Amino acid sequence: MASSSDRSRGVAFVLALSLGVFGAHRFYAGKIGTGLLQLVTMGGMGIWYLYDVIMVASGGFRDVDGRRISRWSLDDPDDIHQVPSEILDELYSLRQDVTELQERQDFTERLLSQSNEPAGGPYPTPR
Repeated sequence: MASSSDRSRGVAFVLALSLGVFGAHRFYAGKIGTGLLQLVTMGGMGIWYLYDVIMVASGGFRDVDGRRISRWSLDDPDDIHQVPSEILDELYSLRQDVTELQERQDFTERLLSQSNEPAGGPYPTPR
């Protein structure tokens, strides 16, 4: 498998910024299914859209074959000074772990705030 995709990161980035809410960059990458899902959900209500813009900009976005879309221009040869894919994969894994920890913290804070409320809710019951 080739180290990088035959698609342009520059094109994917412009599509992600301008039409990313509609999944245009995913259609460009050959990911038709998730492109349709992003189209229907309006970019996951903006969250998925922002995540994808960051992934494309950082060079971590992959095409349908799992190859990184990393070259800004298709005329550029593969850059030998790029960060090895093992390190990028590890960074991606760490990013997912941090996101999961943030979600757990938010969930715990919500549970703790609910347990601090009186039994009748936040407002006293009329007598």
